[in-house]
Amino acid sequence: MHGKLLSLTVTQVVEWNLADPHQNRAIAKLTEKAFALKYLPEKQLLLAGNYTGGVHVIDLIKNKEIKLLQLHHAIIFDIQYLPDQEWFFVLATDGTYSVWAVDGFDLVTNQRLCDYKLRSIDFCKERNEAAIGCGDGTIRIIDINTFEQKDILTGHKEAFSVNCVKYHPNGTFLLSGSRDAHLNLWDADKSYELTRQIPAHNYAIYSIVFSPDGNHFATGSMDKTIKIWDANEVELLLRISPGEQDGHTNSVNKLMWSNYNNYLLSTGDDRTIKVWEIS
Repeated sequence: MHGKLLSLTVTQVVEWNLADPHQNRAIAKLTEKAFALKYLPEKQLLLAGNYTGGVHVIDLIKNKEIKLLQLHHAIIFDIQYLPDQEWFFVLATDGTYSVWAVDGFDLVTNQRLCDYKLRSIDFCKERNEAAIGCGDGTIRIIDINTFEQKDILTGHKEAFSVNCVKYHPNGTFLLSGSRDAHLNLWDADKSYELTRQIPAHNYAIYSIVFSPDGNHFATGSMDKTIKIWDANEVELLLRISPGEQDGHTNSVNKLMWSNYNNYLLSTGDDRTIKVWEIS
């Protein structure tokens, strides 16, 4: 969906034109409030996880819901897609995750990982691993083929939820952001050795995203700021805040870095979507 953005209101999906933000349209309605959203471009499908544990499957050609997957019984915090296996992972606040095949929407596995909320997942194809951020302050590393738990990473403040995890595109290191406001860097090539702990924000970090070329990354926080970093040196380059930069006036909850014009998109509790041109 080149040059387009899909966003989620309480119960409907809206399509935006990045070239002209005034061009938008509601393309689907949901029967329940949703929290997590994942677009599958190869399949022209949209997955939306709701507050009661269901996953709505929306056909973007027909612009309607075609299936509701009801397995979990708690809020769905994250949905991510593995294109090679054509599986998607669903994370819930009851400490469980499920894996589904896109073809037929058959359940591949349902696993209990811990007794805490599962907040975020990202994949490292080079290592056949996934990192899952948990509500107890840990990161669980799992094998994406066997679903075996391989490691538990501790480095954030105990019981402070790890809200976001993100591998560098080349798989060499993992970034994590927590309610403790720290950005941690883990060396994946050295058994996930914790190499940096950066007090990156004043309050919880909610989102981490890499630029398409992998040279930069951005963090978004409850402190209302977005920060742009050099990914090679892990040094702060730019701070976007309310006021001069016309930043968000409330918590920044989600970031996306688009291939389209290298735009960085952000949204948060102020109910706005902002588009930043990064040069």
